[in-house]
Amino acid sequence: MFSWLRNKSELQKLQYTYCKLMKSAYKTAIKDKSKSDMLHKKANEILIQIKKIEGRQSML
Repeated sequence: MFSWLRNKSELQKLQYTYCKLMKSAYKTAIKDKSKSDMLHKKANEILIQIKKIEGRQSML
């Protein structure tokens, strides 16, 4: 009921940021390739962090 009041976990925050960066990279790819590449690189770094966190959780 009050899911918007819950604190988001680190994984949820990273997933949201990753999604936002990928969308913006896709939108800017039409206009500015270098900026799109930069956003895509940042998104990939966040994806690596997400995979590390998921790996830790699967070990528990």
